[in-house]
Formats: sequence, structure tokens, C-alpha cells
Amino acid sequence: MKVLLITGASSGIGLATAKLFNEQGYEVINISRRPCPLEKVTQLSCDLALPSALEALASPLKSRLENADKVVLIHNAARLNNDSFGNTSADSFREVLEINVVAASTLNNIILPYLKPGSSVIYVGSTLAEKAVAGTFSYVISKHAVIGMMRATCQDLVGKGIHTACICPGFTDTEMLREHLPEDALSSIAEMNAFGRLVKPEEIAGSLWFAAENPVVNGTVIHANLGQIEN
Repeated sequence: MKVLLITGASSGIGLATAKLFNEQGYEVINISRRPCPLEKVTQLSCDLALPSALEALASPLKSRLENADKVVLIHNAARLNNDSFGNTSADSFREVLEINVVAASTLNNIILPYLKPGSSVIYVGSTLAEKAVAGTFSYVISKHAVIGMMRATCQDLVGKGIHTACICPGFTDTEMLREHLPEDALSSIAEMNAFGRLVKPEEIAGSLWFAAENPVVNGTVIHANLGQIEN
């Protein structure tokens, strides 16, 4: 039995990824506040902003993962605030870090006993995991931390037959992007890559599938952004 455990599969990249893995014969478990709309996906409701919320899932996760031959864990859920240096409150900063960084570490600790050789831990980063733009202060910091966590994961799992990677999407046509950018800005954002369009969620799902199926990418950061144009 192969299992995909993913956070944030209610929409966007997470939804496309859940669909792809399900089509490839994986049982899919989604952890998020909103349910994944796919019928075959098991939903575990959880607010990742609450420090103790994931601990409550330890028992149901054990019952679903202990007999799995292979587990793919994808850390996809993330919070993006429009904030900046000097106007980010400590509470909002902590909440972003809790969702984007701390929750991933907590989930790693919970499911490590069920990761047999051939399993993988895949992180969803961002183009902003290795650069920055104004107005995304806490998100940029958290995504830089995600790459650090992936690299530390790689080193700590040496010899266990479990691999890791970080897929860094470019500007992807998701609900989150459209919530934070006005409609008239999307065309200019799309022109920031070599193909002149937004990345499709299905393209990132395919990149995550590739990373999960190929241990040779262990410890690797893969930028999936259609060729970002550097100014």
C-alpha cells in the first residue's frame, strides 16, 4: 500500500497533487482546515496555526500509516500575508512560522516511525525561498527556512533509504495568488517568466510526483517556474 500524506489539498497545488497521486494508485490523506473535494481522499481536519492541533492526529495517522509500504509526505500548506519589515506584528509573524515551518517539523516527528525505505519527505517552497520581493516579509523568511529544513532533513535521514527535496513553484495560478494580487496585475506577473504565462497547479503536481519517485534528487532544490526572467 502506498500513501500520500499532504497538507493543504483543498485547492490549488495541493488539490492537483492529491488528484495525480490518487490516479497513480496512492491512498491520499489530506490535512487542512477545508476538506479536499476529491471523493477518494481521506480528510483529517486541522488548523495548522494551532500548536497542539497536529498532536491530536497522531493516533488516526498511526492507524492509516503503520501498514503502508511507502509513504510520501508533502508539506504544501502555507500562509502568505501582505506584510513588510517594520509593520509585521509578533503574533502574525508567529502564526506564519507556525503554519509554514513549525507544523512541517511537528508532522515529520509524528510520522517518522512509519517512513520505510523508499518513502520521501517533499517540501513545497517558492521562488521567494531564495530571493525576496517587497510586501511578503514573513512569507519570504518562512520559505527560506523551508529550504533549510529540507537540507537538514536530508542529512538527518542518511542511511535510512528515505529521500527529500524542495520544489519551488514560480507564480502559479492558484486561489492564494489571486487573493493577494489584483486581476490587472496577473498579466504582468505572468510575463516574468520565459513562457509569458502563469504556472499551472498540475505542472507543480507533476514536479512533486517526479521528486517523490526519484531518490536521486535527494537534498535538491528544484525551481519549477517556467524560467524566471532576471532583471
